[in-house]
Amino acid sequence: MFEDGAILNELFLERLNYLIYVVLLLIGLYAMIAKNNLIKKLIGMSVFQTAIILFYVSIGVKEDATIPIYLPEHDPHGEHAHARGGPEALSRGQVATYANPLPHVLMLTAIVVGVATLGLALAVSLRIYQGYGTIEEDELLVKLEREDARTRKAEFPVADSPKVESKRKPVAKRVSKTGKSKK
Repeated sequence: MFEDGAILNELFLERLNYLIYVVLLLIGLYAMIAKNNLIKKLIGMSVFQTAIILFYVSIGVKEDATIPIYLPEHDPHGEHAHARGGPEALSRGQVATYANPLPHVLMLTAIVVGVATLGLALAVSLRIYQGYGTIEEDELLVKLEREDARTRKAEFPVADSPKVESKRKPVAKRVSKTGKSKK
């Protein structure tokens, strides 16, 4: 069982691609969580998505498999099928040699969605930079808190304190003999 490094060979060398995918996943996850720069977070997200896509594509790989395209005699709509009186059924051996196209098709869709998400996120990052002058998360949060405080202050102004009247008696105006008032 332990001779010739059989376990080591089985665990690491035959499954090296899975180890690489896990490392890529962890690098992408670290970048998304630990970095403060929005662009670096997006790069981490892209690495994370790439690792997932590679993982699913590697699951869909089948040794000695062919592409899943019918031969002319198996096509129910082809001319060969009508000449022989109908399509020939595929044998189990022929079906077993076809690769499953579903994982690859799903990952093509994931690539398209990933590119669209990345493009939108980069456009939003550009607008954030134009609006706030930074793409660093810490600085952005400080600026947003300041702006929020200013907005709240404008919406709900602090009521002016009531004016305190002085305890002095008001000065009476003197009226001169000519009828004009003097102070």
